[in-house]
Amino acid sequence: MKETILTNARIVCPDQEIDGTVVVEGERIIDILPRRVADGVDLRGAFLIPGVIDIHTDYLEREITPRPTAKIPLELALHVMDMRALSCGLTTVCSAARISEEREGHAGSWRGDGLTLARKFQELMPTLRAHHLIHVRWSTNFEPVEEILDQLLELKSIANLVFNDDTPGQRQFRDIEALLQQRVNRQNITMEEARKSMEERIARAGKVNNRMTVKARVNGRIPLGSHDDTTVEHVIEAFACGATLAEMPCSIEAARKAKELGMMVCMGAPNYYRGGSHCGNLSCHDAMAEGLVDIICSDYHFPSLLACVLRMMDSGMTSSAAVNMLTLNPARHLGLDKEIGSIEIGKQADLAAFHPCSGYADVARVWVSGQERFLAPSNTMGESVLLENGKDEVLADCVPSTR
Repeated sequence: MKETILTNARIVCPDQEIDGTVVVEGERIIDILPRRVADGVDLRGAFLIPGVIDIHTDYLEREITPRPTAKIPLELALHVMDMRALSCGLTTVCSAARISEEREGHAGSWRGDGLTLARKFQELMPTLRAHHLIHVRWSTNFEPVEEILDQLLELKSIANLVFNDDTPGQRQFRDIEALLQQRVNRQNITMEEARKSMEERIARAGKVNNRMTVKARVNGRIPLGSHDDTTVEHVIEAFACGATLAEMPCSIEAARKAKELGMMVCMGAPNYYRGGSHCGNLSCHDAMAEGLVDIICSDYHFPSLLACVLRMMDSGMTSSAAVNMLTLNPARHLGLDKEIGSIEIGKQADLAAFHPCSGYADVARVWVSGQERFLAPSNTMGESVLLENGKDEVLADCVPSTR
């Protein structure tokens, strides 16, 4: 079985940073040495961390629909997203797929068919270099749901399911007038027609709450969470319906209640990196100041993840605590922490090496299940390289950046 020795690295373990060497045999980490060795792959002082686990990203939609009326085939979109994820240090990506009563759009779009997208993911997973799964954004206001749930639960591509109450006037959709104008522009209808349609939507949604049906049907087979909780009552309801994750809470009160109930809290990397929510909701910095955040996800921007690690370290956080928010804690939420999420002997060798730069992380190399899948050349004007079979000898002249 092939052995790979990665040396001269700042190894970020769950509770400490070690200057030394990681030894990989096949898919597994078999040793961690607090010293350099002479015959290993020299990482030139790079940080070596577990591959980033992104439990929620909407990025795929950007590749599927780069313009409002331009549709790109899913195979191409997913291939490009796969490459981009690896170049940002991600080895496990959970792409959002919306399940609601509105399924008239193409798979991967906001109003598209999430079930079809999940099935296509399962079909394409063996062709991709990173691990790709589906993060189900589940509308709580439609029925019947049993048949759809049963079909979802048959798929290996499903990572988790998050309640997503998108009723106009609630949570992230509190500005009714802005929503009405959006509908007028998008559907080319009058304001009166838009208002009537929205009133009907609100009335219909108010009669249905499928959360408890989901809890009973899922029965612990996949993790449940809740998206955009704004009030304490929202969090209490989600917890009662089986949610163990509060994803992007819109208020500090909701985040506090989630932690009080023992739920994990996930916030978006762009929120932290930019210094606030782009839509005026809870600031990740404010939540972190109270110790309320467990997980950072990309939300919609992959590069922000490792950039956040560097900013958190600059603010005084240890490298282990910062990296755990992108690796071990997401793995725990998904129930995958026995296999991935940390650099420990016996675990799967999903690894990323990067050098800190001014405002971003320069990813040098990435391994997935022990195979090198991404290698950046030292010449910054060159092309990044994605490795199909982890064969370094084909690209012997390509070495990590020394920045």
